[in-house]
Amino acid sequence: MSEPLILWTVYDHPSDYPHNFVARKFLVDDKGSTPTHAVIVADSIDCIRRQLVLWGLTCLTRSRDDDPNIVETWI
Repeated sequence: MSEPLILWTVYDHPSDYPHNFVARKFLVDDKGSTPTHAVIVADSIDCIRRQLVLWGLTCLTRSRDDDPNIVETWI
């Protein structure tokens, strides 16, 4: 079995963090996507982006089928 793919999805003020931007870590494998307990919470999206860039991740733009609160996903 191969290692799962790690994705971070960035949300604009989700209902559980209505005053913040949030990045949530997901593990993706052949069975689907599994959320983890790992989150980054920040007052601005730029703070989250700086952290994800430091980890060497690449930004993927949102799909029009994504939930409206999703800003982008990082891989």
